[in-house]
Amino acid sequence: MISYLKGTLEALEEDKVVIDVGGIGYGVFMSGQAMGLLPSIGKEVKIHTYLNIKEDAMQLYGFLTKDDLEVFKLLIGVNGIGPKGGLGVLSALSPDELRFAVMSNDVKAICQAPGIGKKTAEKLILELRDKLRLEDALEHLASENEVQGAAAYQGEVQSNAVQALAALGYGSTEALKAVRQVDITENMEVEEVLKQALKLMMF
Repeated sequence: MISYLKGTLEALEEDKVVIDVGGIGYGVFMSGQAMGLLPSIGKEVKIHTYLNIKEDAMQLYGFLTKDDLEVFKLLIGVNGIGPKGGLGVLSALSPDELRFAVMSNDVKAICQAPGIGKKTAEKLILELRDKLRLEDALEHLASENEVQGAAAYQGEVQSNAVQALAALGYGSTEALKAVRQVDITENMEVEEVLKQALKLMMF
C-alpha cells in the first residue's frame, strides 16, 4: 500500500497532479479544493494517498491531510459513492463543511457535489451521522494556527459565531463558509463577526 508520496510537483492537470518521486512520475487524482492549496510547480509536496485497484487500472487519490483521507474513506464506504464521487464531494465541501452538513441534515449543501442527487445525499447523511463528529470540526476551527495566541482566539470566535448562526436557523455549512470570510481582528467580539457574516450571507 502507498500511504503517501513525497516529491516534486511536476504538473497540474484538469483533475490530477503529477508528482516526481525519485525520477518516477505519479499521477494522483485530487479534489479541486486541494489542488487550489498546492504550492507552485517545482516545489516539494507531501500527499497522503489512497490506492484504488480496479480490474483494468490502478488509481491513486491524493489528500493534503490525513483527516481529508479518512473522510474520503468514509465517503466511499457509502453505498453508491465511488472514489470519483467521494472526490467530487470533497471538491464541493471541505471535510469540516461536510461534517456540518451531515450533522444539520443539509441535503442541499451536499447536492452541490457533481453527480450527487437528493437520494444519495440523504443516504450519505444517514450513514455518516454516527461516523463524522461535529466536535472535530469545532476543534479544527479553534485550533487553526494555534501557535499564535491571536490565531487561537480567532478560531474560538469563529467556532462560537458558527454555532450562533446555526442556532438562528441558518444552514451550518453556509454559516461556516460565511464566518471564514470575515477578517477577524484581535479582540473582535462574536457579535461583530455575526453582523459581518450575516451581511456576506445576504449577497
